[in-house]
Amino acid sequence: MHKTLIVTNDFPPRPGGIQAFLHNMALRLDPERLVVYASTWKRGREGAEATAAFDAEQPFTVVRDRTTMLLPTPRVTGRAVGLLREHGCESVWFGAAAPLGLMAPALRRAGARRLVATTHGHEAGWAQLPASRRLLRRIGESTDTMTYLGEYTRSRIAGALTPEAAARMVRLPPGVDEKTFHPGSGGAAVRERLGLADRPVVVCVSRLVPRKGQDTLILALPAILARVPDAVLLIVGGGPYEGELRKLADRTGVAGSVRFTGAVPWAELPAHFGAGDVFAMPCRTRRGGLDVEGLGIVYLEASATGLPVVAGDSGGAPDAVLDGETGWVVRGGPPETAARESAERIVALLLDPELRARMGERGRAWVEERWRWDELASELRALL
Repeated sequence: MHKTLIVTNDFPPRPGGIQAFLHNMALRLDPERLVVYASTWKRGREGAEATAAFDAEQPFTVVRDRTTMLLPTPRVTGRAVGLLREHGCESVWFGAAAPLGLMAPALRRAGARRLVATTHGHEAGWAQLPASRRLLRRIGESTDTMTYLGEYTRSRIAGALTPEAAARMVRLPPGVDEKTFHPGSGGAAVRERLGLADRPVVVCVSRLVPRKGQDTLILALPAILARVPDAVLLIVGGGPYEGELRKLADRTGVAGSVRFTGAVPWAELPAHFGAGDVFAMPCRTRRGGLDVEGLGIVYLEASATGLPVVAGDSGGAPDAVLDGETGWVVRGGPPETAARESAERIVALLLDPELRARMGERGRAWVEERWRWDELASELRALL
């Protein structure tokens, strides 16, 4: 493989699914042939210390820009070109195609022989607006290939590209480390610590933002508790929507059956998945299709942990579920109307241990068959 420069805003310690995707892929490339050019996570001493500690642990070179958001400006493009030449890189991987892929022509002129741009959910939104659609088309024309997560994002993005660029698209979804996410991941200890040892637990692991559907789960709780009185909703993660979710739990009268953990270190996430009996995240599409779920790696991490999943029908989320086999896909519309179907599916799972076990086992097997990081990283190496 050529020596590769990764250009990205999405890299740990900044939390998120795209960040985990890129980091896991980077760890499976040859560290001697890899340089990462990334934005700074956040300003201030705490952010600087966390970033420096993380970068020092990596087996490859990480170069941080002073800005918290890389944009294809002349300065940032010049820095990327300088790094390409300094380290003798011949391949470039844009961690998110839009907007950083607009730097592709300059990097090509500087000597890059292969340019790969990965798309996620937000590029599907770009494809719907005239101005951003034109920019996405430029990115497709100037890179060797654009990757996509699943059929939903492929169909949306391909419509914005030239036929030639659309024909060069390649599927490259994130994977799951089946050795990290597994049924014996430590869930019992988390249950014990939170005082949930004997209670049926519905767990949701995600950033707290409106699209993810934690509000739908809170509104579904009264119907769940009517059938399973000792059930508890475990909401794992931090984010700007936490305050509203806490208020909603109070207004709905279910605050005593909801546990908020706040942000959890990545190393503790597998155990928090394992603390659940059912994983649920009834995500929904917002802002006329501009805010959409690209795939939903958390569903696959839950499946690897042996849990049945309840997923919303937003964007590519159904690609991460075998509906009726590893879990169910429910309508992810407005919380007030989506709560009923979510409650029905969750109750059915909580009341049927054999169904939970069957779906959990099928999910684990599916991850091992189709979603292992090592196989997906081999595909990336071939593209680069």
